[in-house]
Amino acid sequence: MDSKIKQTKTIPIGQNIRTIRQAKGIGQTELVRLLQLQGVDMTRESLVKIERGIQHIYATQLQGIRDVLETTYDELLKESQNE
Repeated sequence: MDSKIKQTKTIPIGQNIRTIRQAKGIGQTELVRLLQLQGVDMTRESLVKIERGIQHIYATQLQGIRDVLETTYDELLKESQNE
């Protein structure tokens, strides 16, 4: 069973994903397509909810996003600078 990772205000995983994705010039639909090619179960609707912080992310999704965006867990799990 895949574990869910809960987002918090201090560690906004979805916001971090959005920031990295936009910096690389990758749209949501493109990211979902690349994830699906890697065998990661994700829909655009799920990605939108994750980026907004209203849906938890599965460990396999986080790993897939890390690989597709060629980033690190440190960047994805970076604490918010707003606190």
